[in-house]
Amino acid sequence: MRNKILTAVSTIMIFIPWTILPLRAFDWALELPVAEIMIACYAAFMIFSGVFTIISYVKAKAQNNLMKVCLIINGIYAVGGVAAFCMMVLPKII
Repeated sequence: MRNKILTAVSTIMIFIPWTILPLRAFDWALELPVAEIMIACYAAFMIFSGVFTIISYVKAKAQNNLMKVCLIINGIYAVGGVAAFCMMVLPKII
C-alpha cells in the first residue's frame, strides 16, 4: 500500500513543473522580482521531487515500472532545477 502511495505522489510530481507555462503567459509573471522568485520556487520543487523519487525508489523499495519512469523524469527535472539555480546564482557571484 505504501509503495502505491509513493508511486502516485511521484507521478503527480511529474506534472506540477509544467504549470509554470500558463503562469508565464501573464505580464506580471515576466517582471524581474516575480519571475526570479517563481523560477526559484519551481526549481526547488523540481529538486525536491527528484530527491523524493530517488529516496522512494531506493530506500522504500517502490520499484515498479511506473516508478522507474518517474525516477528518470524526476531525475532529469532535478538536474534541470540545479542548473536553473546555478544560472541564477553564478552571475551574482561573479
